[in-house]
Amino acid sequence: MSIPRRIIQTARDRKLSPLARAAATNLRLLHPDWEYVFFDDADIARFVAAEFPEFCAAFHDFSTTIQRIDFFRYLAVCRLGGFYFDLDVFLSENIDPLTRETCVFPFEELTLNRFLRETHQADWEIGNYAFGAAPGHPFLRAVIENCVRALREPRWVAPMLAGIPRIFRDDYRVLATTGPGLITRTLFEDSRAARQVTVLFPADVCDERNWHQFGTYGVHAMDGSWRQKLPFLHRKLELWWEGGLRRRLLVDSQRRGPKRQRQLLAPA
Repeated sequence: MSIPRRIIQTARDRKLSPLARAAATNLRLLHPDWEYVFFDDADIARFVAAEFPEFCAAFHDFSTTIQRIDFFRYLAVCRLGGFYFDLDVFLSENIDPLTRETCVFPFEELTLNRFLRETHQADWEIGNYAFGAAPGHPFLRAVIENCVRALREPRWVAPMLAGIPRIFRDDYRVLATTGPGLITRTLFEDSRAARQVTVLFPADVCDERNWHQFGTYGVHAMDGSWRQKLPFLHRKLELWWEGGLRRRLLVDSQRRGPKRQRQLLAPA
C-alpha cells in the first residue's frame, strides 16, 4: 500500500498561465522518472463517467466548478494513486520519501471553524491543495462519501457553517462541502480511515509562516483563483472579520502549545 510515483494535475484547458506552467515544470523537473498525468475539464468529465459512473450525477450536481474539481481530485487519486498538486504549488525537493506512506496530507492552518473546535477539540485543518495516497485508500473513499453526503444532506453541513456571518458563507460552504473543512471533519469522524493518514505538521502550528506548506518539501502560493470575485468593500469586510476572529482564537491555540498530534495520526 505504498503511493505510486505519479503526479496528477488539472486545469480548465491546456493553455496554462505562466504561474501554472512554472509550477508544473517545477514538479516534473524534480521528478523526471515519475508518471505525469494532466486532466483538462473535458478529460475530467470523461474520467468520472468511465471510472465512477455511480458518482457521475453527484459530480454534475455540485453548484460550483471548484466543488466539482475538489471532488474529482479525490476520485482521481483514489482510482490511480499518486500525488495531486494544485497549479500554484512549488516544491524545493523530490518527494520520493513520501511514497513509503499510504496517505499524506499537509497541515493547512489553524481553523476558524467553530464546529471543529467545539465538537472535535481540533484547532487545525489539513489542506487539499496537495496530497497523496495509494489507490483505493480508505480515507479517500470516506472523503468521497462525505462529499456526496454534503451535497445531499444540507443539515449535515449546517453545523460547519455555524458562527459564520451569512454574507460570507458562500466561500465557507465550499470549504465545508468539498474543501479542507470537509476532509478535516472526515479525519476526525472516521477514526478507522484516519489511522492510515500521515499529516505533515510543522514545528510550530501557531506560527503563520508555517501555514500552507507541504511539509518541508514545498509551498502553496495561495493563488486563490477558485474564490468568487467579490466587490472590493465586501472582500475587505470579510478579511477584517476573519482577521479579528483569528487573533482571538490564536490565544487558545497558543495555550495548547506549538505541536499537534492526534493519537490516530502520525506527524512528519
